[in-house]
Amino acid sequence: MELRHLRSFAVLAEERHFGRAAERLHLAQPALSQQVKQLERELGVELFTRTTRRVDLTEAGTRFVGHTRAVLGDVDRARDDMAALASGHAGRVSVGFVGTATYDVLPRVAQEVRRELPGVELELRGELLSPQLVAGLADRTYDLALLRPPEPGLGARTLRTERLVAVLPAQHPLAGRRRISLAALKDEAFVMHPSGHRSSIHARVLEACASAGFQPASVLEASETATLVVFVAAGLGVALVPEPVRSLGLEGVAYVALTDAPTIDLALAARADASPAARQVAAIVERCV
Repeated sequence: MELRHLRSFAVLAEERHFGRAAERLHLAQPALSQQVKQLERELGVELFTRTTRRVDLTEAGTRFVGHTRAVLGDVDRARDDMAALASGHAGRVSVGFVGTATYDVLPRVAQEVRRELPGVELELRGELLSPQLVAGLADRTYDLALLRPPEPGLGARTLRTERLVAVLPAQHPLAGRRRISLAALKDEAFVMHPSGHRSSIHARVLEACASAGFQPASVLEASETATLVVFVAAGLGVALVPEPVRSLGLEGVAYVALTDAPTIDLALAARADASPAARQVAAIVERCV
């Protein structure tokens, strides 16, 4: 059973006139008649009664109209769905966010994708460390990843450079200052992201402290940025975090700018075989950042 025969039948069923149906189908009338006869032979029933004046549906033809509309409707929906997939307006996209990008970037990306690409199924994972994100791109867990800083050879694109700010307990003597030097915190315990290769911010904070002439006397580690800020609120130490962490809005802490503030980059990386939908989402991420 050929789709062209079904389309010819559907149009003839609407027009009830071979001439008008042939004109709509851009066919010669004898070709249309031949197609209908082939379909009737294949089905083993007559679909139309033909007179010199009228073309009417038989009982079988009336029943077959419903089947034909369902089949053609499915074909059209399948074609539209594949076109949407090819253009990036449908599909599934998984995006991982480094911890500090979770708070300001993730909500905006979710809103914009929902508004611009309602046919895309978006999976978002936040509060991750850069090595987890790099591994997730490699094993296809993530299509896109916001991480810091770009890994060599990863092909990541730097989207913005963020200043680090000090996070102090609300009752800290320096909490009311508008700006402080990092050296003013040389005697404080620090709350930091995990050491080693697990967090790029850990290394950046130690580097900034060394540039300020000291090494933190003691360090308490926290994997998630929100937990890190809660530890500061509890008086367990001070911390340095990228400025967007202010949007967390947790009570009990003060964010204080640093003179000659150290910076850290936020970058976007994508799988080499990113789908059209992933590329569309990546463009939205870049705009949001």
